[in-house]
Amino acid sequence: MQTSVLLAIGAYCLGNAAFIWGDTALWYETVPGVMGTGPLNLHFARDVGLVFLTSGGALLWSGWRADRSAAFCGAGWLVCHALYHLWIWAARGLPGDSIALTNLLGIQLPAVLALWAAATLTRAEGPV
Repeated sequence: MQTSVLLAIGAYCLGNAAFIWGDTALWYETVPGVMGTGPLNLHFARDVGLVFLTSGGALLWSGWRADRSAAFCGAGWLVCHALYHLWIWAARGLPGDSIALTNLLGIQLPAVLALWAAATLTRAEGPV
């Protein structure tokens, strides 16, 4: 199960990276809450895309090879990102809006699942 979770979240990260790089303006305009962070900064947005690319690659590798170290590396960005967004949500007064829902489903849930999968991954679960 852990390897499937790692592969799925890795693919999600790569898809997000492709979206950010493929049409940065559309990503900026359509992801709830992103426009509220200020004007589009193409350099910063693409830097975020590169981090998602790196994290996704590590998660895919960890799912394919049952590599626990790679799983923790891939989950690291997601967990830090999720914690930062929890802090932002608290600073916004803990609203139950579309931004909070997007953060829960698109940021916190993948981070928690990736961290769980990394922490419970055993070598015998994946192809070698």
